[in-house]
Amino acid sequence: MTATLPTAEAAPPAVRRPAPVSPGPLRPVLRLRGSRPDLLVCGALLAAILLVQGWNITGFPALSDDEGTYLAQAWAVQEGRGLAHYTYWYDHPPLGWIQLALVTWIPAALSPDAMSVAPMRCAMLLISAVSAVLVYVLGRRLGLQRWAAGLAMALFGLSPLAVVLQREIFLDNIAVMWILLAFCLAASPRRHLWHHFGAGLAAAVAVLSKETMLVILPALLLTMWRHSHRDTRKFAVTGAVTACGLIGLAYPLFALLNHELFPGPGHVSLIDGIKYQMSRPGSGFVLDPGSGSHGVLHSWLYYDRVLPLCGLTAAVVLLAAARWSRTGRALAGPTAAAVILALVALRPSGYLPAMYVIQVLPFLALALAGVAASVAGALLRARPGQGPRRRALRRSAVALLAVAAAVLVVPRWYDGNRAALTVDANAPYRSAAEWLGDRGNVADPARTRVLADDGIWLDLVHAGYRPGTGAVWFYKADLDPAVSTTMPRGWRDVDYVVSSPTVRRDATTLPLVKAALENSEAVASFGEGPDRIEIRRIRAGAR
Repeated sequence: MTATLPTAEAAPPAVRRPAPVSPGPLRPVLRLRGSRPDLLVCGALLAAILLVQGWNITGFPALSDDEGTYLAQAWAVQEGRGLAHYTYWYDHPPLGWIQLALVTWIPAALSPDAMSVAPMRCAMLLISAVSAVLVYVLGRRLGLQRWAAGLAMALFGLSPLAVVLQREIFLDNIAVMWILLAFCLAASPRRHLWHHFGAGLAAAVAVLSKETMLVILPALLLTMWRHSHRDTRKFAVTGAVTACGLIGLAYPLFALLNHELFPGPGHVSLIDGIKYQMSRPGSGFVLDPGSGSHGVLHSWLYYDRVLPLCGLTAAVVLLAAARWSRTGRALAGPTAAAVILALVALRPSGYLPAMYVIQVLPFLALALAGVAASVAGALLRARPGQGPRRRALRRSAVALLAVAAAVLVVPRWYDGNRAALTVDANAPYRSAAEWLGDRGNVADPARTRVLADDGIWLDLVHAGYRPGTGAVWFYKADLDPAVSTTMPRGWRDVDYVVSSPTVRRDATTLPLVKAALENSEAVASFGEGPDRIEIRRIRAGAR
């Protein structure tokens, strides 16, 4: 068969040109994995982040109640039995500590005795690594230059706030990883429908890891709307919303199948959990000097003022300038997420936990890097008739600004990270666990009852104390009938109390625990001052 060329009488048919694809505000990176400079920058920054966050990770900060609760729930998932000290009552979706169980499964299988809070913090390095890389990828997909995306990654991973809080076993860290993945998929340069469906799935997992991620979903939807093709935008958004909704409905379905969706006698319920979260006592207005929320804000600013204050200012500026700023349009989703989370924190009567800031850190870092990119771009932008001397002056101005920023930030971050890298705040906990596990001190742990807080509870279980009736979370001694019935004589049925700062603080509202402390004597003490941990034995004459 021979091809025939068109003649003058038979003109070739008009070629149908594809519809133009509207480019993003900035040039996106199509393939990070194929870009060697991106891999080198990202890899170098990741190594620095893991080194700083991993150094002294078991020593600082001090163990927290939430860490002990989450890890105990993860351990119970691994064991396949309801052995955790904390009764599940739908205060958080269970997917968070199910993921913790998966992350800690390998180290727990290799060394079961290491399944306690301080050693298992090392598993959080995996979460931090993935989140840091996703910040870089998201910055590049939103059009930031390589140095600006690297700056966002460094701000996110090396800020003293991140070093302290991302080390801890918090559900917020897991949820942030999933929401960043959702943003990366929503901003995919390929604009594939399955990427947007995947963004919806990742967003649902983020919400089921920490339900407060629900407030960020409008910002994610904005990112997806801007980065989807106009011909398939409706399908993409509908698919993402449907995927997110269907996965999210698994939580109430789980409660319904367990006959725990609605309140009733003798069981917990999802409705009760939602009512509590909506009506729980607030910690006051964050700007009120006498409120608990203000104290939380002060603790954040103690470690780092640069990222929270400058980052939030940058987010507001970019969001306000989105109409005429290319960078503002490109980062509209992340900046909107930062502003939404800030407005939620500013509720006059809301509850503000210390780990809340974890959720906003990546968006603050991207906003601050975006402003830096805008300023550098404005100074370096070529103008008609501009001579070599003027260009050199502009480059010098950018270099001076960079040096000035480094001079202002690096010393502050050095001071903020110094405690995290050098202070061993958990030595008293380790010493107390070793003392209680020594058969020379406690001959038969299986027949001994100890009141303790969350931080040391798993250590006691690994030392041979029976979970629930031997190793007793001190709250349950007063508040859980299933535990109090095993102690008919009240505090007289207790052998030891691990008097930690948490136990001493909350014992004022727990009569049994308070009486146990008053009728006991210290047989060992570790640490000094208000942070000390005492092992107190019930006096024989008091029984």
